[in-house]
Amino acid sequence: AVAMLCAQRGYKCVITMAEPFSVERRKLMRMLGAKVIVTPKAGKAGGMVAKAAELAEEHGWFLCHQFETDANWKFHELTTGPEILNDMGDTKLDYWVTGYGTGGTYHGAGKYIKEKSPDTKIVLAEPEAANLLASGIATERNDDGSPNGSHPAFSAHPIQGWTPDFIPLVLEKGEELNLKDEYVAIPDGVAVEMAQSLAKNEGILTGISGGATMWAAVETAKNAPEGSVLVAMLPDTGERYLSTPLFASISADMNEEEMEIAKSTPSYILE
Repeated sequence: AVAMLCAQRGYKCVITMAEPFSVERRKLMRMLGAKVIVTPKAGKAGGMVAKAAELAEEHGWFLCHQFETDANWKFHELTTGPEILNDMGDTKLDYWVTGYGTGGTYHGAGKYIKEKSPDTKIVLAEPEAANLLASGIATERNDDGSPNGSHPAFSAHPIQGWTPDFIPLVLEKGEELNLKDEYVAIPDGVAVEMAQSLAKNEGILTGISGGATMWAAVETAKNAPEGSVLVAMLPDTGERYLSTPLFASISADMNEEEMEIAKSTPSYILE
């Protein structure tokens, strides 16, 4: 989104991105004219954030501070939250299920939903392997609110865009509002399985984070009263994950069944 906006307005754009993020993300942003600076895997998300701050300081560039700025969650309070409730119309919303990256959607949309529909239960999910919120351990911060080191409860997980190796200040401020009613930990592997299931059975091509959110929603539904209405947002597309475990089992070559179909008529058979 930043690269797209910079292209529209003629700004130079530099994005720092940790090495494990998908190659498709790098190519998409470079297609939009951005320079992508890849940081070592060992530095985790905190490393790419620190590199961005270092570059901004050295060159006098504007730093987005998306993990700290109130503008992040306030925009979701003005847009995402109202959109959810407006789309519901007269239907009562019983549960809203979400994960977090910066925490902006959870904080801003959650704040709006709680104010306008206080009976709605908000369910927040994070990877079981990186249960930062569940640990109860706070993130140590620099003066500007950015993280000062990696969170001790963090370990690597496959849900790109979710749960960096620190608790973002935007998320922490949202937690201080007591928005969360329920918490779901996402076990390893289920996000990919759910994303693949959504594609095959529902025609919804979402990414790994979308699969994680949907898995959390299904688990919530299992324990919800009969007739409950749930909303889960899947704000990602599977096309950003072609080089990741989401597509590891998907071959580019024809399998035996496809070869049999090809041979069922006589012409144009690829050998």
